[in-house]
Amino acid sequence: MPLDVRPARSFRDVGAFIDLPFRLHAGTPWVPPARLERRIFLDRRLGPYAKRMDYELMLARRDGRVVGRISAHVDHAYNRHHDERRGWFGFFECEDDLEAARALVDAAAAWLTARGMDQMTGPADFAMNDESGIVIEGHDLAPMVRQPWHPPYYQALCEGAGLDKVVDLLMWSLEISDREQMLPILPELAAEAREKHGVTIRRMSRRRLRADLDVFGEIYNRAWRRNFGFVPYDEGDLDQYALELQLVYDKDWFMIAEVGDEPVAMAITIPDINQVLKTMNGRLFPVGWWRYLRKSRSITRVRVGFLGVKPKFQHTGAAAALYVEHFDTSARHPRIKGGEMGWILETNRAMNRGMEAMNGRVVKRYRVYGRELTGT
Repeated sequence: MPLDVRPARSFRDVGAFIDLPFRLHAGTPWVPPARLERRIFLDRRLGPYAKRMDYELMLARRDGRVVGRISAHVDHAYNRHHDERRGWFGFFECEDDLEAARALVDAAAAWLTARGMDQMTGPADFAMNDESGIVIEGHDLAPMVRQPWHPPYYQALCEGAGLDKVVDLLMWSLEISDREQMLPILPELAAEAREKHGVTIRRMSRRRLRADLDVFGEIYNRAWRRNFGFVPYDEGDLDQYALELQLVYDKDWFMIAEVGDEPVAMAITIPDINQVLKTMNGRLFPVGWWRYLRKSRSITRVRVGFLGVKPKFQHTGAAAALYVEHFDTSARHPRIKGGEMGWILETNRAMNRGMEAMNGRVVKRYRVYGRELTGT
Protein backbone atom coordinates (compact mmCIF):
# COMPACT_ATOMS: atom_id res chain seq x y z
CA MET A 1 0.00 0.00 0.00
CA PRO A 2 1.25 3.54 -0.71
CA LEU A 3 2.88 5.41 2.16
CA ASP A 4 1.95 9.01 2.98
CA VAL A 5 3.90 11.29 5.36
CA ARG A 6 2.21 14.56 6.30
CA PRO A 7 2.33 17.16 9.08
CA ALA A 8 0.15 16.54 12.14
CA ARG A 9 -1.40 19.90 12.95
CA SER A 10 -5.10 19.39 13.55
CA PHE A 11 -6.49 18.42 16.95
CA ARG A 12 -7.30 14.96 15.60
CA ASP A 13 -3.88 14.43 14.01
CA VAL A 14 -2.05 15.48 17.17
CA GLY A 15 -4.25 13.01 19.05
CA ALA A 16 -3.20 10.29 16.60
CA PHE A 17 0.43 11.34 17.13
CA ILE A 18 0.02 10.95 20.90
CA ASP A 19 -1.91 7.67 20.66
CA LEU A 20 0.47 5.72 18.40
CA PRO A 21 2.83 4.37 21.12
CA PHE A 22 -0.19 3.31 23.19
CA ARG A 23 -0.97 0.84 20.38
CA LEU A 24 2.60 -0.09 19.46
CA HIS A 25 3.79 -0.76 23.02
CA ALA A 26 0.73 -2.24 24.73
CA GLY A 27 1.82 -5.07 27.01
CA THR A 28 5.50 -4.03 27.06
CA PRO A 29 7.59 -2.35 29.80
CA TRP A 30 6.70 1.05 28.26
CA VAL A 31 4.97 3.44 30.66
CA PRO A 32 2.04 5.41 29.18
CA PRO A 33 2.29 9.17 29.77
CA ALA A 34 -0.76 11.19 30.75
CA ARG A 35 -2.46 12.12 27.48
CA LEU A 36 -3.42 15.56 28.79
CA GLU A 37 0.20 16.27 29.70
CA ARG A 38 1.30 15.27 26.18
CA ARG A 39 -1.31 17.59 24.68
CA ILE A 40 0.06 20.52 26.65
CA PHE A 41 3.69 19.55 26.00
CA LEU A 42 3.13 19.52 22.22
CA ASP A 43 0.92 22.61 22.11
CA ARG A 44 2.36 25.42 19.98
CA ARG A 45 1.20 28.08 22.44
CA LEU A 46 1.30 26.40 25.86
CA GLY A 47 4.14 23.91 25.44
CA PRO A 48 7.41 24.49 27.31
CA TYR A 49 9.39 24.71 24.06
CA ALA A 50 6.87 26.70 22.02
CA LYS A 51 8.86 29.96 22.24
CA ARG A 52 12.31 28.44 21.90
CA MET A 53 11.84 26.16 18.92
CA ASP A 54 10.33 25.83 15.48
CA TYR A 55 8.97 22.34 15.00
CA GLU A 56 6.79 20.11 12.89
CA LEU A 57 5.04 16.92 13.96
CA MET A 58 4.64 14.32 11.22
CA LEU A 59 2.62 11.13 10.76
CA ALA A 60 3.18 8.28 8.31
CA ARG A 61 0.06 6.48 7.10
CA ARG A 62 -0.67 3.47 4.92
CA ASP A 63 -4.20 3.43 3.52
CA GLY A 64 -5.26 5.78 6.31
CA ARG A 65 -3.66 3.73 9.10
CA VAL A 66 -1.00 5.50 11.21
CA VAL A 67 2.21 3.44 11.09
CA GLY A 68 4.80 5.92 12.36
CA ARG A 69 5.53 9.38 13.69
CA ILE A 70 8.46 11.79 14.02
CA SER A 71 9.16 15.44 14.81
CA ALA A 72 11.64 17.83 13.22
CA HIS A 73 12.70 20.85 15.21
CA VAL A 74 15.18 23.70 15.29
CA ASP A 75 16.36 24.72 18.77
CA HIS A 76 17.38 28.33 18.32
CA ALA A 77 18.85 28.56 21.84
CA TYR A 78 21.10 25.57 21.12
CA ASN A 79 22.30 26.95 17.80
CA ARG A 80 22.99 30.41 19.23
CA HIS A 81 25.02 28.96 22.08
CA HIS A 82 27.07 26.57 19.93
CA ASP A 83 27.14 28.67 16.75
CA GLU A 84 25.84 25.71 14.79
CA ARG A 85 23.11 24.95 12.29
CA ARG A 86 22.03 21.70 13.92
CA GLY A 87 18.51 20.41 13.51
CA TRP A 88 16.88 17.71 15.61
CA PHE A 89 14.37 14.94 15.24
CA GLY A 90 12.37 13.36 18.03
CA PHE A 91 9.27 11.45 19.16
CA PHE A 92 10.23 8.64 16.80
CA GLU A 93 7.79 5.73 16.87
CA CYS A 94 7.22 3.24 14.08
CA GLU A 95 5.91 -0.18 13.25
CA ASP A 96 8.53 -2.72 12.17
CA ASP A 97 8.46 -1.18 8.70
CA LEU A 98 11.76 0.01 7.24
CA GLU A 99 10.09 1.85 4.35
CA ALA A 100 8.03 3.88 6.81
CA ALA A 101 11.07 4.60 9.00
CA ARG A 102 13.07 5.80 5.99
CA ALA A 103 10.20 8.01 4.83
CA LEU A 104 9.84 9.59 8.28
CA VAL A 105 13.57 10.25 8.71
CA ASP A 106 13.81 11.63 5.17
CA ALA A 107 10.82 13.90 5.77
CA ALA A 108 12.40 15.27 8.95
CA ALA A 109 15.72 15.77 7.14
CA ALA A 110 14.02 17.60 4.25
CA TRP A 111 12.14 19.91 6.66
CA LEU A 112 15.38 20.81 8.46
CA THR A 113 17.35 21.25 5.23
CA ALA A 114 14.73 23.68 3.97
CA ARG A 115 15.41 25.77 7.09
CA GLY A 116 19.14 25.93 6.54
CA MET A 117 20.30 23.19 8.91
CA ASP A 118 23.41 21.23 7.92
CA GLN A 119 23.08 18.29 10.34
CA MET A 120 20.31 16.36 12.05
CA THR A 121 20.61 14.74 15.49
CA GLY A 122 18.22 12.77 17.67
CA PRO A 123 15.93 11.54 18.87
CA ALA A 124 15.34 14.21 21.50
CA ASP A 125 11.79 14.98 22.69
CA PHE A 126 12.38 18.01 22.28
CA ALA A 127 15.62 18.54 24.23
CA MET A 128 18.32 16.22 25.55
CA ASN A 129 17.06 16.73 29.13
CA ASP A 130 13.74 15.18 28.09
CA GLU A 131 13.44 11.69 26.65
CA SER A 132 16.45 11.15 24.41
CA GLY A 133 18.06 8.40 22.37
CA ILE A 134 16.98 4.97 21.14
CA VAL A 135 17.09 2.11 23.62
CA ILE A 136 20.03 -0.16 22.73
CA GLU A 137 20.30 -2.06 26.03
CA GLY A 138 17.72 -2.52 28.76
CA HIS A 139 14.66 -3.40 26.69
CA ASP A 140 13.39 -5.67 29.46
CA LEU A 141 13.39 -2.87 32.06
CA ALA A 142 10.62 -0.36 32.64
CA PRO A 143 11.67 3.23 31.90
CA MET A 144 11.95 5.61 34.81
CA VAL A 145 10.66 9.17 34.75
CA ARG A 146 11.81 11.00 31.58
CA GLN A 147 13.37 7.89 30.09
CA PRO A 148 12.38 6.50 26.69
CA TRP A 149 11.51 2.89 25.91
CA HIS A 150 11.65 1.21 22.51
CA PRO A 151 11.49 -2.37 21.24
CA PRO A 152 14.73 -3.91 19.94
CA TYR A 153 13.87 -3.45 16.26
CA TYR A 154 14.07 0.36 16.53
CA GLN A 155 17.87 0.21 16.33
CA ALA A 156 17.67 -1.57 12.99
CA LEU A 157 15.07 0.91 11.73
CA CYS A 158 17.25 3.91 12.59
CA GLU A 159 20.38 2.46 11.06
CA GLY A 160 18.47 1.19 8.04
CA ALA A 161 17.12 4.71 7.56
CA GLY A 162 20.62 6.08 7.10
CA LEU A 163 21.36 7.34 10.61
CA ASP A 164 24.79 6.95 12.19
CA LYS A 165 25.76 6.73 15.85
CA VAL A 166 26.73 10.02 17.50
CA VAL A 167 27.06 9.04 21.16
CA ASP A 168 25.59 6.64 23.73
CA LEU A 169 23.93 7.72 26.98
CA LEU A 170 24.28 5.43 30.01
CA MET A 171 21.98 4.79 32.95
CA TRP A 172 23.63 3.34 36.05
CA SER A 173 21.70 1.30 38.61
CA LEU A 174 22.55 1.71 42.30
CA GLU A 175 20.97 -0.35 45.07
CA ILE A 176 20.91 0.46 48.78
CA SER A 177 22.86 -2.73 49.38
CA ASP A 178 25.64 -1.35 47.14
CA ARG A 179 26.80 0.81 50.03
CA GLU A 180 28.60 -2.20 51.49
CA GLN A 181 30.54 -2.57 48.22
CA MET A 182 31.39 1.13 47.86
CA LEU A 183 35.07 1.86 47.51
CA PRO A 184 36.41 3.33 50.80
CA ILE A 185 37.75 6.38 48.97
CA LEU A 186 34.24 7.82 48.53
CA PRO A 187 33.25 8.13 52.21
CA GLU A 188 36.81 9.32 52.89
CA LEU A 189 36.43 12.08 50.28
CA ALA A 190 33.00 12.96 51.69
CA ALA A 191 34.47 13.30 55.19
CA GLU A 192 37.32 15.41 53.83
CA ALA A 193 34.83 17.63 52.03
CA ARG A 194 33.17 18.42 55.35
CA GLU A 195 36.22 18.63 57.56
CA LYS A 196 38.83 20.21 55.26
CA HIS A 197 36.78 22.24 52.79
CA GLY A 198 33.75 23.08 54.90
CA VAL A 199 31.20 21.56 52.51
CA THR A 200 27.69 21.42 53.97
CA ILE A 201 24.50 20.12 52.37
CA ARG A 202 21.09 21.72 52.66
CA ARG A 203 17.73 20.82 51.15
CA MET A 204 15.82 22.97 48.70
CA SER A 205 12.43 24.02 50.06
CA ARG A 206 9.13 23.95 48.19
CA ARG A 207 8.42 27.55 49.22
CA ARG A 208 11.79 28.75 47.91
CA LEU A 209 12.05 26.31 45.05
CA ARG A 210 12.09 28.94 42.31
CA ALA A 211 14.87 30.85 44.11
CA ASP A 212 16.82 27.64 44.64
CA LEU A 213 16.49 26.90 40.94
CA ASP A 214 18.46 30.07 40.23
CA VAL A 215 21.28 28.34 42.14
CA PHE A 216 20.63 25.16 40.16
CA GLY A 217 20.79 27.12 36.91
CA GLU A 218 24.09 28.77 37.83
CA ILE A 219 25.71 25.44 38.70
CA TYR A 220 24.18 23.63 35.73
CA ASN A 221 25.32 26.28 33.26
CA ARG A 222 28.89 25.97 34.53
CA ALA A 223 29.15 22.24 35.23
CA TRP A 224 27.39 20.94 32.10
CA ARG A 225 28.59 23.49 29.55
CA ARG A 226 30.90 20.99 27.81
CA ASN A 227 28.28 18.23 27.71
CA PHE A 228 26.88 17.08 24.40
CA GLY A 229 23.49 18.67 23.74
CA PHE A 230 23.97 21.36 26.40
CA VAL A 231 21.74 24.42 26.30
CA PRO A 232 22.08 26.99 29.11
CA TYR A 233 19.03 27.53 31.27
CA ASP A 234 17.69 31.07 31.16
CA GLU A 235 15.13 32.68 33.45
CA GLY A 236 12.18 31.52 31.36
CA ASP A 237 13.46 27.94 31.34
CA LEU A 238 13.81 27.99 35.12
CA ASP A 239 10.30 29.41 35.54
CA GLN A 240 8.94 26.47 33.55
CA TYR A 241 11.14 23.94 35.30
CA ALA A 242 9.97 25.17 38.70
CA LEU A 243 6.37 24.46 37.70
CA GLU A 244 7.26 20.95 36.55
CA LEU A 245 9.28 20.15 39.66
CA GLN A 246 6.45 21.17 41.98
CA LEU A 247 4.65 18.01 40.81
CA VAL A 248 7.51 15.71 41.82
CA TYR A 249 9.16 17.73 44.59
CA ASP A 250 10.48 15.77 47.56
CA LYS A 251 12.34 17.80 50.17
CA ASP A 252 14.71 14.94 51.00
CA TRP A 253 16.04 14.56 47.46
CA PHE A 254 16.60 18.16 46.28
CA MET A 255 20.09 19.09 47.58
CA ILE A 256 22.55 21.99 47.40
CA ALA A 257 26.13 21.73 48.67
CA GLU A 258 27.68 24.94 49.97
CA VAL A 259 31.03 26.23 51.17
CA GLY A 260 30.18 29.05 53.51
CA ASP A 261 27.47 31.01 51.75
CA GLU A 262 28.49 29.96 48.24
CA PRO A 263 26.60 27.14 46.48
CA VAL A 264 29.19 24.82 44.91
CA ALA A 265 27.22 21.73 43.87
CA MET A 266 23.69 20.42 43.62
CA ALA A 267 21.67 17.29 43.05
CA ILE A 268 18.06 16.93 41.96
CA THR A 269 16.74 13.43 42.45
CA ILE A 270 13.18 12.62 41.45
CA PRO A 271 10.95 9.85 42.81
CA ASP A 272 10.12 7.51 39.94
CA ILE A 273 6.55 8.60 39.27
CA ASN A 274 6.46 6.18 36.32
CA GLN A 275 5.63 3.54 38.90
CA VAL A 276 2.37 5.44 39.42
CA LEU A 277 1.77 6.40 35.78
CA LYS A 278 1.97 2.72 34.82
CA THR A 279 -1.27 2.12 36.73
CA MET A 280 -3.06 5.09 35.13
CA ASN A 281 -2.75 4.06 31.45
CA GLY A 282 -2.54 7.69 30.37
CA ARG A 283 -5.73 8.77 32.13
CA LEU A 284 -6.02 11.34 34.92
CA PHE A 285 -9.75 10.69 35.33
CA PRO A 286 -11.74 9.34 37.02
CA VAL A 287 -9.21 7.94 39.56
CA GLY A 288 -5.80 8.55 37.99
CA TRP A 289 -5.34 11.88 39.77
CA TRP A 290 -5.98 10.17 43.13
CA ARG A 291 -3.35 7.54 42.43
CA TYR A 292 -0.91 10.29 41.47
CA LEU A 293 -1.54 12.27 44.66
CA ARG A 294 -0.91 9.12 46.71
CA LYS A 295 2.26 8.36 44.75
CA SER A 296 4.62 8.21 47.75
CA ARG A 297 2.93 5.03 48.94
CA SER A 298 3.96 3.00 45.91
CA ILE A 299 7.29 4.46 44.74
CA THR A 300 10.34 2.35 45.56
CA ARG A 301 12.97 3.88 43.30
CA VAL A 302 14.42 7.29 42.44
CA ARG A 303 16.23 8.78 39.49
CA VAL A 304 19.25 11.03 40.05
CA GLY A 305 18.70 13.37 37.15
CA PHE A 306 21.23 16.08 37.93
CA LEU A 307 24.35 16.00 40.06
CA GLY A 308 27.04 18.55 39.29
CA VAL A 309 29.81 20.64 40.82
CA LYS A 310 31.15 24.04 39.80
CA PRO A 311 34.47 23.44 38.05
CA LYS A 312 36.58 25.41 40.55
CA PHE A 313 35.19 23.33 43.45
CA GLN A 314 35.61 19.89 41.93
CA HIS A 315 38.68 19.28 44.12
CA THR A 316 36.66 19.67 47.32
CA GLY A 317 34.96 16.26 47.29
CA ALA A 318 31.52 17.88 47.06
CA ALA A 319 30.38 15.24 44.56
CA ALA A 320 31.42 12.44 46.93
CA ALA A 321 29.54 14.20 49.75
CA LEU A 322 26.39 14.23 47.61
CA TYR A 323 26.84 10.57 46.64
CA VAL A 324 27.14 9.52 50.28
CA GLU A 325 24.23 11.76 51.27
CA HIS A 326 22.02 9.88 48.80
CA PHE A 327 22.79 6.59 50.56
CA ASP A 328 22.16 8.21 53.96
CA THR A 329 18.83 9.59 52.74
CA SER A 330 17.79 6.22 51.34
CA ALA A 331 18.44 4.62 54.71
CA ARG A 332 15.77 6.92 56.18
CA HIS A 333 13.24 5.86 53.53
CA PRO A 334 12.55 2.14 53.94
CA ARG A 335 10.39 2.06 50.79
CA ILE A 336 13.27 3.26 48.59
CA LYS A 337 15.34 0.26 47.48
CA GLY A 338 17.58 1.98 44.94
CA GLY A 339 17.53 3.99 41.76
CA GLU A 340 19.28 5.01 38.58
CA MET A 341 21.82 7.73 37.88
CA GLY A 342 21.97 9.47 34.56
CA TRP A 343 21.94 9.77 31.77
CA ILE A 344 25.75 9.99 31.66
CA LEU A 345 27.65 10.33 28.39
CA GLU A 346 29.74 7.26 27.59
CA THR A 347 32.65 9.69 27.12
CA ASN A 348 32.34 11.18 30.64
CA ARG A 349 35.11 9.18 32.29
CA ALA A 350 35.01 10.95 35.64
CA MET A 351 31.30 10.37 36.26
CA ASN A 352 31.40 6.81 34.99
CA ARG A 353 34.36 6.04 37.27
CA GLY A 354 32.36 7.50 40.16
CA MET A 355 29.49 5.13 39.40
CA GLU A 356 31.88 2.18 39.29
CA ALA A 357 33.30 3.23 42.67
CA MET A 358 29.80 2.93 44.14
CA ASN A 359 29.38 -0.56 42.65
CA GLY A 360 26.97 0.77 40.06
CA ARG A 361 26.04 -1.20 36.94
CA VAL A 362 25.07 0.06 33.49
CA VAL A 363 21.52 -1.22 32.97
CA LYS A 364 20.31 0.95 30.08
CA ARG A 365 22.01 2.41 27.03
CA TYR A 366 20.42 4.98 24.73
CA ARG A 367 21.92 5.82 21.34
CA VAL A 368 21.79 9.27 19.78
CA TYR A 369 21.97 9.23 16.00
CA GLY A 370 22.82 11.78 13.35
CA ARG A 371 22.94 12.53 9.65
CA GLU A 372 24.74 15.18 7.61
CA LEU A 373 22.20 17.24 5.70
CA THR A 374 24.37 18.99 3.15
CA GLY A 375 23.06 17.96 -0.26
CA THR A 376 19.99 16.21 1.19
